Amino acid sequence: MVNSLNWFEIPATDFARAKAFYATVLDAQIHDDPNRQYAYLPSDPQKGAFGGAIACGENFVPAMTGTTVYLDGGNDLSVPLGRIERAGGTVILPKTAIGGNGFIALFIDTEGNKVGFHSMG
Repeated sequence: MVNSLNWFEIPATDFARAKAFYATVLDAQIHDDPNRQYAYLPSDPQKGAFGGAIACGENFVPAMTGTTVYLDGGNDLSVPLGRIERAGGTVILPKTAIGGNGFIALFIDTEGNKVGFHSMG
């Protein structure tokens, strides 16, 4: 096993709002699944990256508790973190050093999920 994480889903109650939030925060295009309320976040499997999606439906319930997913904060997580509030989210842990493992930050998205960013810078 190369990576312990393979795929993740971020639950949404308002699919359009969640897609707009993550498109703004990640400064990326979010790709819809034409058959359901499901949208793919950017990833590059050719470089060994895993991916995830925004999912809306009966079994997808946003939460502040449980597992926390940390999104790639790029070279400096201050950049995407700076987009959180204008996109409708709330920063709950600002950029915080975690020693030789870089930096993390936590936020609440528009759906009520606690999500994180991680970067080395």
